[in-house]
Amino acid sequence: MSLFRAVRNRPSARLLPVLLLLLPAAAPVPAQTRKPAETKKPTETFEGTSHVVAVEVPVNVVGRDGEPVRGLTAADFEVYDGNERQKVTAFEMVDLKTLETTAAENAAAPAAPRSPADLPSGARRRFLLLFDLSFSSPTSVLKARLAARDFVLHSLAPADLAAVATYSMEAGPKLVVTFTPDRAQLARAIDTLGFRQALDTRMADPLRFLIDTPASAANEATLNIADGLDLKSQKDQILFEYLRTINFAQERSERTFEQGKIVSYSRALGEMARALNSVKGRKHVLYFSEGFDSRLLLGRQTTDKETETDNTNIAFGQTWMVDNDARFGSTGLQKNLERMLDEFRRADCVIEAVDIGGLRASGDQTARPSGQEGLFYLANETGGELFKDANNLREPLARVLERTSVTYVLTFERSDLKLDGAYHRLRVKAKLPAGARLAHRTGYYAPRPFKDLDPLEKNLLAADAIASATPRRDVDLNVLAAPFRAGEALSYVPVIIEVGGRSLLEGQTGSKLNVEIYTYVSNAEGQMKDFFSQRVDLDLGKDRGRQSMLEGGIKYYGHFDLAPGAYQVRVLVRNAETGRAGVQTTRVEVPAYSQAQTVLLPPFFMEDRQKWLLVRENSHQGQQSSVVYPFTVDGQPYVPSARPTLRGESTARLCLVAYNLGKGDVNVQGQVLAADGTASPSGRLSKVQRTTTGIQGLDKLVATFDPAGLLAGSYVLQVAVTDPTTGRRQASSLPFQVIH
Repeated sequence: MSLFRAVRNRPSARLLPVLLLLLPAAAPVPAQTRKPAETKKPTETFEGTSHVVAVEVPVNVVGRDGEPVRGLTAADFEVYDGNERQKVTAFEMVDLKTLETTAAENAAAPAAPRSPADLPSGARRRFLLLFDLSFSSPTSVLKARLAARDFVLHSLAPADLAAVATYSMEAGPKLVVTFTPDRAQLARAIDTLGFRQALDTRMADPLRFLIDTPASAANEATLNIADGLDLKSQKDQILFEYLRTINFAQERSERTFEQGKIVSYSRALGEMARALNSVKGRKHVLYFSEGFDSRLLLGRQTTDKETETDNTNIAFGQTWMVDNDARFGSTGLQKNLERMLDEFRRADCVIEAVDIGGLRASGDQTARPSGQEGLFYLANETGGELFKDANNLREPLARVLERTSVTYVLTFERSDLKLDGAYHRLRVKAKLPAGARLAHRTGYYAPRPFKDLDPLEKNLLAADAIASATPRRDVDLNVLAAPFRAGEALSYVPVIIEVGGRSLLEGQTGSKLNVEIYTYVSNAEGQMKDFFSQRVDLDLGKDRGRQSMLEGGIKYYGHFDLAPGAYQVRVLVRNAETGRAGVQTTRVEVPAYSQAQTVLLPPFFMEDRQKWLLVRENSHQGQQSSVVYPFTVDGQPYVPSARPTLRGESTARLCLVAYNLGKGDVNVQGQVLAADGTASPSGRLSKVQRTTTGIQGLDKLVATFDPAGLLAGSYVLQVAVTDPTTGRRQASSLPFQVIH
């Protein structure tokens, strides 16, 4: 049974006939090399003859008073893979409270505090809010959303990630929103529980970061993520009817069919747990449910009338009249549930069960038998708790957040693992204060070749790569984004992605090259604002296709329409066959052009030769773009370079785009910075000419850059323009490299 449903790509980014849903990686990750105490994530490759697998083991230690234990060191821990003690090659203590305090204290300081993106992946807490739609009444589910919404909006730490999913007998587990720091999207997911996605086939985000596209969200009533108020009664009624439809099929079943439902339930959630193993770190599953009939699992209470009848039948030797499954519980169900729970434990998942049975309307009170014992069983067997009052989850969930606020991340390396996906049990010993308790992942799965991963694992790992935004260089990847003035409220932000062809071809065996491109943009608060995705299929059997890849690669052109503000563009590109991937981020500041301030965009180097296979997005479905191709000089288009590669003996032309420059002679200065940030005396900007654009407030200056004297290596070109009228100086920069 598939966990998270595949969806189509955003219509405006549909460039080629074939569309893509899934992405790469496997955890734990093989590395080329890794220095002790280094926190950089290793490269994920399997093609080589030798590899090193770095295994992260998050550990939580809670004292007798329920408070997390701080101050432990690497010397206090011992890690065993099976029966073999492992050398801890990297150790870090992550204290989320200290991180938040530091961030608050340093808010006004020039040095930025440590951001969540800098944390080890294994130390970031992840919460999966799972709503049970089949073993719960519609009224209970609707009311439980309020507590869940309050939790994601007011209780999570800035470094925490959360996801929202549902379970029903008809659809199985279904992801509504993936693990994300975006609290607004999480709130919308909880409000709708995927109901809109079930009806709207245009929902196109393959990784499930955005429950609504920006256009549809703009047409909705404004969502205030700070108020915690319920949805409008009309929307609640629509959702209520949807939940009743799902619920109706469950109310007419007999006990034998109920057992079959639980078997299907345990298998589906077991598959989900196995897939969640691909996501690093400990996962807390907040399971909102009334639970299945606990008697099916544990048997009748000794005080039940049926139990007295059974005792009488046994006393008279009429044992054939006794249903042992009904009397003692079904051993078959117990085995199925135990296998499911074992998958949760292996995936480092803790079930925090929330009994929402007390939230039913008065008319629902006799609809279901108690499932509280079953919920307690699920939670207790995975190290979690049972919460009985879903109306007030702040206090009990605050205890969960408190005891997991300090995480010790222990890393060891294995160079002898077979890439067979075998499960390896872990043990952690520690020197602890009296009465302290230790919790850690019980084991890990060895990596598997990329081709053996199932689609769900690829999808979850892709989302994790986008959310963490940790750079990855298996595939050579460079990104350029720049905001052009377009309308009163939005700027046109082209995104140019250059993908190195040789790195894509490494390990490629077939004649068909399938390249997957995912691009998301988030604002300063971490909210995902828009995305586009693409699959490019190439026939390497044709000379032109292979030659283009060997000489250059793929250059992709997409765009976002963004309001003024600071953004981060997140790009992931992967070979769909080998799993080789690249992850790159770039920051873009969209100015408020309505204020008529001087703005200078990054310098755009014009490429003299076409070494790339060019792929450009289509305009939005059903409408034509109001913005023309912005990279032109005197009406002639050019292709800008995301990361220019210059030869020391050749000059390069570049275009400087500026807005709101005054009349008169423009003073342009250029400076080259080396990789260590020091200024280089070599490299010269000359022949600056101001061209005519015919657009008021828009200037394009063409210049020549001479890299003579620069040694081979990486540099940054800084360009500054002084407004001839106001004397204000605007600067921008772009990295480049020199080869000889």
